[in-house]
Amino acid sequence: MNRLNRCFRFTLEFGVAVVLAYFVLISPIHLSATASTQVTGDDFFKMGVKNVLNDNYQQAIKDFTQAIERQSSFAAAYSNRCFAYLQLEDYQKAVADCNQAIKNAPNGAEAYVNRGLAQYRQGNYPAAIADNSEAIALKPYDFRAYYNRGIANAMLGNHQQAIANYNSALSQISPYPSPLLADIYNDRGISRFQLQDFPAANYDFSLAIRLNPQDYRAYFNRGCIAGKNGDNKNAIQDFTESLKLNPNDAHAYFNRGIAYHELGYEQAAIPDLQNAVKYFATLGQTTLYEKTLALLKNLRQELLYLSEIALVSFW
Repeated sequence: MNRLNRCFRFTLEFGVAVVLAYFVLISPIHLSATASTQVTGDDFFKMGVKNVLNDNYQQAIKDFTQAIERQSSFAAAYSNRCFAYLQLEDYQKAVADCNQAIKNAPNGAEAYVNRGLAQYRQGNYPAAIADNSEAIALKPYDFRAYYNRGIANAMLGNHQQAIANYNSALSQISPYPSPLLADIYNDRGISRFQLQDFPAANYDFSLAIRLNPQDYRAYFNRGCIAGKNGDNKNAIQDFTESLKLNPNDAHAYFNRGIAYHELGYEQAAIPDLQNAVKYFATLGQTTLYEKTLALLKNLRQELLYLSEIALVSFW
């Protein structure tokens, strides 16, 4: 039996980065000569903080704007408004606010981290690295800047530097199990995968699963390791766990379908490839849709050919 083209076999899940921003909960103390009944910049700041905590970012922006209008050098208000813009994916305004926060308080690490995140989200990875490096210089014990710098390095293909950044983040973060800790191991695993250090990558993905068994990405990525090693049974098991948590993942259906095919389980492979075609189409991923459709067609023709051989042999 001919095998499907191996160059299409396993696609690693790269959209894994949960890049971390800073949010300032407490404002600096400002003395005001206004009457006690008048709403102050600090009052608007506190209302903005409350709205951010309630995920009401549009109103939070209005509150921080009011605080800034009353105190033009209010660095924490600029930084928090930057944070709110980040949540709304308005990255240009986020960068502008972080610029002003840095101008008013150049020793505040949080504005550099937030600006770095805005740069990262816009694909400006060198600028993101530079901003997180500034944050590290100001606050060398905070794991978030190391982690964010690692993510940006990974996007540039600098996987050795990314691993060094992830290691630094791991040396600063609490060792107690948490989704954040799992994210770092998962992303370090991806960089190790890219460097073809598959045993180390498998270790990281397994540890990420232990720390956060509800994250589909680590199961998916470990499944890719198993598939590359020819361990299709474990690949199927991991892709199945991933799909339980993320049932619309076209890549997981595709990879599990190929793993089934490698084992000769064609009747299981076909529905998975059909689902992959459906979800690739929904996502508008035309190239992957067309490649998967072609693979599905070839597999069906192969099964038809084998059935015809069986009929001829029988008769």
